[in-house]
Amino acid sequence: MSETAAYDERLDVPLRWWALATMFWASVLVAFLVATPVWVALATTAVVVLAVGAVFVGYGAARVTLRDGVLTAGPARIAVRHLGSVESLDADRMRLLAGREADARAYLLLRPYLRRGVRVSVTDPADPTPYWLVATRHPDHLATLLQVAVASTGTGQGRPRDGRRPAAGDRGD
Repeated sequence: MSETAAYDERLDVPLRWWALATMFWASVLVAFLVATPVWVALATTAVVVLAVGAVFVGYGAARVTLRDGVLTAGPARIAVRHLGSVESLDADRMRLLAGREADARAYLLLRPYLRRGVRVSVTDPADPTPYWLVATRHPDHLATLLQVAVASTGTGQGRPRDGRRPAAGDRGD
């Protein structure tokens, strides 16, 4: 198989967060300039800028990829052959699945600035995770690619695990 990704998205923080951070940094600078020597104000502001910048870059570094039969969402990876049904989610359905209807065993990769996503059921009997809920800016596109990938493996038709607690021995124990 090729090394090119069928889907690759970095979940960067939005520009508006950087704009708010810039206003915060300016406020910190002004507050320190009024109360401290210039060098203290500049040094403190520089530390705050670096700290907030590092947090934003780190938080936005999460990637969602589909490459060579493997779905990666943040640090987690799963082979497409272990996936079942795929659902593209609008903002309301995503909020419900991340909140009131969430299963504590599910794998979640959520970002507060991404309101839509995909839900992918896990059919591997050895995996206690019933589904993955992954935030994305392009849920329809990712869902389509995942459906094609699952269909091409000839799997994904396994027993549904959609939020149900497995019965004794159901996980292959």
